[in-house]
Amino acid sequence: MAEIAQLSRPARSAPHRSRRATPRQRYMAFLSYSHNDSATAEWLHESLERFKVPPRLVGQLTSQGAIPRRLTPIFRDRQELAVSSDLGEEIEDAIAGSRFLIVLCSPAAVQSRWIDEEIACFKRLNGEDRVIAAIVEGEPFASDMPGHEAEECFPLSLRTHYDRRGRPTDQRSEPIAADLREGGDGRKLGLLKIAAGLLGVGLDDLAQRDAQRRHRRQSLITAASIAGMIVTGGLAYTAIEARDEAHFHSQEADKLVGFMLGDLREKLAPLGRLDLMDSVGARALAYYEGQNKGSLSDAALAQRSRALTLMGEMAQARGDLDGALRRYREALNGTAEALRREPDNPRNLFNHAQNVFWVGYIDYLRGDLEKAAAAFRDYRVLADRMVELEPGNQDYQLEQIYAETNLGTVLMDQRRYRDAAATFQRLMEPVEALVVKNARDPEFQIKLINSLAWLADAREFSGQIDDGIALRQRQLGLIAELWDPDKPSTALRRDEMTARRAVARMLSYRGRMPQSIDQARQAAKLVDWLMRTEPNNTEWMQAGAQTNFDRAALELAAGNAAGARSAADSACAASTALLARDRSVTMWRTTLQLRCAKIKGLIALHLMNSAEAQSQARRALTIARGEEKPIERGLAIAESEMLLSHALAMAGQASGARAANQRALTAWPTDIEEQPREIANRALLLRQLGRAEEANRLVQRLAAMGFQHPSYTMVQRPVRV
Repeated sequence: MAEIAQLSRPARSAPHRSRRATPRQRYMAFLSYSHNDSATAEWLHESLERFKVPPRLVGQLTSQGAIPRRLTPIFRDRQELAVSSDLGEEIEDAIAGSRFLIVLCSPAAVQSRWIDEEIACFKRLNGEDRVIAAIVEGEPFASDMPGHEAEECFPLSLRTHYDRRGRPTDQRSEPIAADLREGGDGRKLGLLKIAAGLLGVGLDDLAQRDAQRRHRRQSLITAASIAGMIVTGGLAYTAIEARDEAHFHSQEADKLVGFMLGDLREKLAPLGRLDLMDSVGARALAYYEGQNKGSLSDAALAQRSRALTLMGEMAQARGDLDGALRRYREALNGTAEALRREPDNPRNLFNHAQNVFWVGYIDYLRGDLEKAAAAFRDYRVLADRMVELEPGNQDYQLEQIYAETNLGTVLMDQRRYRDAAATFQRLMEPVEALVVKNARDPEFQIKLINSLAWLADAREFSGQIDDGIALRQRQLGLIAELWDPDKPSTALRRDEMTARRAVARMLSYRGRMPQSIDQARQAAKLVDWLMRTEPNNTEWMQAGAQTNFDRAALELAAGNAAGARSAADSACAASTALLARDRSVTMWRTTLQLRCAKIKGLIALHLMNSAEAQSQARRALTIARGEEKPIERGLAIAESEMLLSHALAMAGQASGARAANQRALTAWPTDIEEQPREIANRALLLRQLGRAEEANRLVQRLAAMGFQHPSYTMVQRPVRV
């Protein structure tokens, strides 16, 4: 679906949007049993999957969430486990993806190492509150009674209490238990007890339903034998005719909604019309609002979720992340329900994956990389399952590519640039193979454009500047081939803008300033075009701020203070407007505000205004201290202290300047992968502190990269040791 190569883009160039069902929602329960108890396991599995929840309970909220219509699917391993030292990956994945664990308890179960490991695995991953014991034979806690140890039916892990971190303790656990033995609850009542535990309702709620159902059945049999003879004729005909007409209108309406969410949306997307696309989603959703969500067909449920996802995307584009997240989560619930109905339907996997991605992407935007990475890994599992079910489906093959790209973006944010480059390089072969196979389909060219962008960034940040330039130039060539002035595309304009920004940056590293500034100005014009198309799109606003910050720095490096100030003012204004939209976005709250303070401080230094430079440096320090990521916080503080040092030195405060530089060096993170610009900054810092030998080693690294940025040329002259 999409990628994040250009962090300016929330959807199709944000972490790839296609993904895996949240593990906790894949199965209602995992059934663990000894093969000696296979007959009981088969009966219980079939009984639970056939169990119909009373309509009056469906949709009610309990401690287990909303009550579903069915207790499906139930995972039951029908194969003997392989002889190995641990649980298989498939079994562990099923355990992680199950809301409950049902254990058939018997002396045979106690002797099974695998059952004990399945219980321990579930408790580690999901806690012990959702473990249900079903006694088949034997006695609970018989091992506590000397001479009766052989009668024990509860496996050791079932009897052991696990703490909140999933670690076993010395305390005993008292599991929820249903007694399926004839002398206990029996199978019928035992089944109701297990169902009540799965649903989070009282036994009376289901027992009452069972009694009512038997009474209704008897009454209906009597009434039907009398009424059947009366109504068979004309009423039957009328009912059938009305049913067929209603079915026809429903089908036509569903087709219209499908068109709105499919073909119409695809036509609107390149135009960047958020208002029209939002209207499409709202109208589609309104069609389903008056209907019972539990009774929606699979197709209708999928379309409702697509409408919610679309509205989430539009809310996100406007900077309303809370509103977007609400819609994504509601869509996620719908696709999870569809997946519960048909867990091996690849289209259900695909639809669910999109919402798993979007929920994770909100975490990504808010700087929670761990939660984002977890969602992206879930997405990858879903993508792998799609391809497993339909190996020849190219859409699903792309989902695998997107999933890997998403994880590569997290590596980039973790500053593991070489690992990210290796990940993106691995993806080039399958992407180019799909392009060759679909030579006439421009969509596949766009996939290649995005893949080149990610690889170029990874190459640039790991110091392979010329490789990065070559990849970006190839990307720009493909964009030029696809551009159709009669069918202008905001997506292509965005990709071109991001590519030109990157080329401008890398050309400045090589000291080619006229060409660099030309690329930066072209990128700024593309942002203007995007903003005219959709002024309220926060993606374009963010891109505009970043582009103009880049341009301001390049103009200043070339000695054009007036051009730098104009670009900086525009960038800072856009940053302020974004912050007013939503303070939870880390890019808007810290990165952009920090860039504003730093560029204003640098312009003040250029104009010999020490007081203003000191003020902006201290403002930058305040913002930098609020950065949540430790590495980025350290770098931001260090660079802000360096700015303050320059400002103090200009004012003749040599001791203050040196102290600021020393604080910068202390704040600088160690053992990280640095980008070329950061290496140059550290070399300059070390040089100013008189640590010539260390500075010279960095200078040699910069020389090997061909780094010739005019702001750092003095760093490239070795310092006498």
